[in-house]
Amino acid sequence: MLRQNMEDKDYYKILGASRGASEDEIKKNYRKIAMQYHPDRNPGNKEAEEKFKLASEAYEVLRDPEKKEIYDRYGIEGLKGTGFTGFRGFEDIFSTFGDIFEDFFGFGTTHRRRTRARSGADLRYDMKISFYEAAFGKETEIEIPKNVLCEVCSGTGAKPGTYPTHCPNCKGTGQVTRSQGFFTISTTCGQCRGEGNIIPNPCKECRGHGKVRKTKNIQIKIPPGVDTGSKLRIRGEGEEGEKGGPPGDLFVFLYVEPHDFFSREGDDVICQVPISFPQAALGTELEIPTLNGKKNLTVPKGTESGDILKIKGEGFTKLRGYGRGDQIVQIIVKTPKNLTKRQEEILHQFEELGKKREGGEEGRQDSQPNWKKFFKS
Repeated sequence: MLRQNMEDKDYYKILGASRGASEDEIKKNYRKIAMQYHPDRNPGNKEAEEKFKLASEAYEVLRDPEKKEIYDRYGIEGLKGTGFTGFRGFEDIFSTFGDIFEDFFGFGTTHRRRTRARSGADLRYDMKISFYEAAFGKETEIEIPKNVLCEVCSGTGAKPGTYPTHCPNCKGTGQVTRSQGFFTISTTCGQCRGEGNIIPNPCKECRGHGKVRKTKNIQIKIPPGVDTGSKLRIRGEGEEGEKGGPPGDLFVFLYVEPHDFFSREGDDVICQVPISFPQAALGTELEIPTLNGKKNLTVPKGTESGDILKIKGEGFTKLRGYGRGDQIVQIIVKTPKNLTKRQEEILHQFEELGKKREGGEEGRQDSQPNWKKFFKS
């Protein structure tokens, strides 16, 4: 096979350099090999393509002091730990070593700006989650439609075995210059749209775009404690970069669906619990729903409607900091309706007993409010 296994590669041998070679010597050797096996000079020659790629991979390692030191000490195995995997295609090579190839073919500064790597666009995904998923977190898989590099042409846009060529209209500069009197006007080339290259034989898979639309499944982890408006950033899962640039990021915006019983305020969980008038007056023990199951709550004697009770540590996990919020329980005292005659009699007796307790006959008289004193005569 033309392609060498990772373990068999000797980058110094590929570039014809000794281990003590200087940076200038390594660059000089690479320039010579790259010019010899450049795909534009060897169209359709698979062996030349392979040697060009191997030489570029070797130069990428040996020109970088950090990668070179790791390679000298640990070989190919050491590079695996750095995440270095070589180049995905010719576009990666040309964008990384743009200055060298510009020198080969005489491209000027306009070409250098045009071929500069650009980061891919960021993507947005809106996601609904339940109240409980916001409280406890969730691991899930989402489907993201995105543009990815065409595997058939490795992102070149050209039919396999062929390559983009310099635009004959602008001679690869991306600009067309014309003179009008004393003025010289440069405009973007209409044939290549400023790219400097054209694709005579487009790839059938991507139709010359270098990218295809696909749906990708991505695993995401939602941490406990998120709220509506929270966003997760998944690095490198946006659109592919241009000219070998890095991909963009994926941002997942969260929307928490409302709950029938609970609401939220900060890290606290809020709920309302109805009790009867006798329970409020006498006190009672209630079993209250919480995010973690049912908990006992003591309602003291004399509790009024609207009073607040608290269950510590039963709220949301704090995203910034430690611990959890609380569960806030608002007591609602329900007024009985549709009383029976017996219930009405008991309530009247209750009222009379209250009047006597407040001060006997005098208390009963005083218990009737003197509404006149609230109004001016």
